Amino acid sequence: MEKETARIEGFSDGVFAIAITLLVLDLHAPEIGIVKTSSELLAFLKSEWTTYLAFTLSFFSIFIMWVNHHKIFKQIYSRNTGIMFANGLILFLVSAVSYPTALLARFFDGEASNIAVAVYTGIFVLINISYNLLWFIASHNKKLLRPGITDSAIKKITNNYLYGFPTYLIAFGISFQFPTIALAINMMLLIFWAISSGKIKIAQE
Repeated sequence: MEKETARIEGFSDGVFAIAITLLVLDLHAPEIGIVKTSSELLAFLKSEWTTYLAFTLSFFSIFIMWVNHHKIFKQIYSRNTGIMFANGLILFLVSAVSYPTALLARFFDGEASNIAVAVYTGIFVLINISYNLLWFIASHNKKLLRPGITDSAIKKITNNYLYGFPTYLIAFGISFQFPTIALAINMMLLIFWAISSGKIKIAQE
């Protein structure tokens, strides 16, 4: 069976690359006229810690999303309109990650941290939903998947994507009162996805 998703994957790789590149635009060096001494430069760099945190979290989040996107399309061989639009939703949300990242960098250390974290965790709730939607559409019709894939493998991949949803939702819910804890949950989910992305290879059973 010939794979029909090459153009979708190529286009998606380009969007992921642009989205991950946009994150660096929020990293700013100080003006020479404002910062003159070593101590002033060190103080400026320390004051930018929220920017570095937001950049690091978002960079690796998008990177792991790309890894999972690559692995999920190792199992999807054919495309239909539903798959193309579900994939488009993923790309739309991925390309929007730079905005909540900027909010997190600027407001996490202030009184508006709860809203900044809520927006940040909220977009990952939507991204998780979009991944589940893509896999649901693809796995609903087994003819769209890689030849020879087993029902047990499909179920394992389905469960793998479903596990993250309630946790993302909890992080979003508590971000309004406990933004630091919510962000910590998001960081733990990042580790979870980094580990679980390797488990998708079970589709080769």
